[in-house]
Order: sequence, then C-alpha cells, then structure tokens
Amino acid sequence: MKIIVGLGNPGKKYEKTRHNIGFMVLDQLLKNYESVKETTWTDEPKFKADITEITWQPQHGEAEKVLLVKPKTFMNNSGMAVHLLTSFYKISSTDLWVVHDDVDLKLGAVRIRRGGGSAGHRGIESILEQIPDGNFWRIRLGIGRPSTMAHGTWQTANTKGIDDFVVGTFTHEEHAKIRELIPHASRAITDALEEGLEMAMNRYNTK
Repeated sequence: MKIIVGLGNPGKKYEKTRHNIGFMVLDQLLKNYESVKETTWTDEPKFKADITEITWQPQHGEAEKVLLVKPKTFMNNSGMAVHLLTSFYKISSTDLWVVHDDVDLKLGAVRIRRGGGSAGHRGIESILEQIPDGNFWRIRLGIGRPSTMAHGTWQTANTKGIDDFVVGTFTHEEHAKIRELIPHASRAITDALEEGLEMAMNRYNTK
C-alpha cells in the first residue's frame, strides 16, 4: 500500500495559490486515472483530510492499494493528518510519498528524493515532527523564489516575503510553466507507481 499526500491549504481562498501545487497535481493524477464524472474526493474527518482510494495495477506485478490524500489541517499542521493515516494503516515511512511546492527549485522543475530535512518548508517540518526518521519520499515541485527588487515588495531573504509569496497566486507569466508542470509531475508519479521511484528519479529529476 502507498499513501500519496499532496500538501496545500483547504478552501477556495487558497486553491489557486503556489502552496497548493501539491493539491493540483493530485487532482490531475486522479483525473488521468478516472473519468471526470467519477473523480471524487471524500471528506474523512477522522483523518482530517480529503481522500480517494485507487487500485494501481502495474503491467507487471500485483495490484496495490493507493490512497491519495489532501490534508485539511492547513499547511503548517500537515503532519497531523499524515500521522493519523500512517498510524491507522501501519505503513512504513518509505511507502509515504509527499508532493509539495519548493521555492528552492526553479519554476517548473521536478525533483524526487527520499529523506532529508525540511529546507524551511512548514508542511514538511510538521510531517518530520511526526515521522522523525524522515525516510519518506518527496516529489518536490519548483515554484521559484520572488525576485528581489530595488524598491521592492519582495525580499528573497525575508521570511515574511516568502510566506506571502507561497500563498499568492501564479502570475500570468508563470501560468505557461505551471500548465506544463502539473501534468508532467502527475506522469512522474504514475511512472513511479508503474516502474519504481528510482526509475522516476532518473527520468524526471531536473538537473
């Protein structure tokens, strides 16, 4: 069994923001798997998340249950929903995949890896509090950083600036790359389910 968690914030206010790219990719993944009419998320209060379950049947090998999860705890408390799910299903940390935005990657980049620190990402920090070994997989999606401007609104080194940036919406100029990133990242996940994460790393990791 695999649990794939997209990180983001619940509610209309946040649905198109940079921080919610993890939600967007899971929505795309589900649309690719099911017809649009059957694409549904179920509110599961006991797990504090919207969840859908699919059965992944690879071309070679046995079918596997896969839970797609969008926590409803808000980004900074993502670990709460993750802990509830991993404890209930008793899965190992290596069977947990987390899909999230990353300001340290250029816009449109994908990077898959296992383990590591949070690099200041509040959602990953929250998950690491619950899964201290950090041995889960991350599918990191590049959203870039705000530009430092001479008279500027944004200061890259300024934490508040980054916080405001990630809960902002993509600019008109950014949308072209985001329209490419979402299906690209969704294919990376499906290829990882089909052929393994090591293969997906080699195929999709942006240099």
